[in-house]
Amino acid sequence: MPSKLETFRAMVAKNPENALARFGLANEAMKSGLYAEAVEQLEAYHARYDDEGNGWSRLAEGLASLGRLPEARAALDKGIAAARRFGHGGLASELEMRRQELE
Repeated sequence: MPSKLETFRAMVAKNPENALARFGLANEAMKSGLYAEAVEQLEAYHARYDDEGNGWSRLAEGLASLGRLPEARAALDKGIAAARRFGHGGLASELEMRRQELE
């Protein structure tokens, strides 16, 4: 039986435009410590989907894990803006706190 990671990889290979499959693949890659793959998938996800903030948070986490702190801060800035745009004040506040931790 294929792992979740393999299943999502197959879904993305079959339909690269499937933003939600890319998000799922990114989450499974993060769980496995495959941060470069997770970042790649989240960047592709964001190119296809107007995320409400959580995806930006995940991207920031992956970037920070790779030591790419300026990019992680930029992702959190985009996540804060998205969360506010979609009316998610609590998420915006959480992302602002994480942003401060990366200073």
